[in-house]
Amino acid sequence: MDIMTSNLQQQRSIVEQLRREAALHRVPVSQACSDIMKYVTEHEQEDCLLMGFTSQKVNPFREKTSCSIL
Repeated sequence: MDIMTSNLQQQRSIVEQLRREAALHRVPVSQACSDIMKYVTEHEQEDCLLMGFTSQKVNPFREKTSCSIL
């Protein structure tokens, strides 16, 4: 009897989760893609990976200096 009650509770929680997910507002993939493309083209001037860095000091990908022991 305990297993049946546990299984019923699990099924109810799954149904509730599915109801919550079904109520979410969804954006079509085509709309999301066009929004992403618009955002990227509007902000490409600020993108350091596309435009480069103003100096090497602000570049987080620069070669690290090697440690030398004297």
